[in-house]
Amino acid sequence: MNQAKNTLLGLAAILVVFSGIVWISNRNSGQTGNAGTATVLQGNGRLEAKETSYDFGEVSMANGKVTRAFEVTNTSGETVNVKKVYTSCMCTQALIKSSAGRQFGPFGMPGHGGASPFANIDVAPGETVAVEAIFDPAAHGPSGVGVIDRAVYLETNSKEMPKVELTFHATVTR
Repeated sequence: MNQAKNTLLGLAAILVVFSGIVWISNRNSGQTGNAGTATVLQGNGRLEAKETSYDFGEVSMANGKVTRAFEVTNTSGETVNVKKVYTSCMCTQALIKSSAGRQFGPFGMPGHGGASPFANIDVAPGETVAVEAIFDPAAHGPSGVGVIDRAVYLETNSKEMPKVELTFHATVTR
């Protein structure tokens, strides 16, 4: 009788854990994006950036965060879905602003800062979105002076161009 009771309790615990994982997974997948897109299939769409790299020059820790908006356009005839957005370092965050004024994010470095990289953002044919890179030169403390190179990544459903990389460079001073 005790063995059957223990088996039932074990199965109930497994069911509770599995249900929690499914609930968290569903909650994170639609957290910042367009509700209603359940499955993202690979497509022939393409996102292109007018500028893929930017040099901030010298950036002082004392002056605070600096930002750069990169314009990214869907140059194809079909909707492109941005599945994930993430950065190369915890000192960098990204926001996406749609042409309709909707803001998504902030997105950060996976595993740092608690932000989910899952975006689920649809970019319509011909639409341009602004990808804002936000860099905090003081994030690494006093030892964080010198040359830095950072990136913001957009993973899409595009077969032709599945990943867009936007980079920036700076020399951090005190």
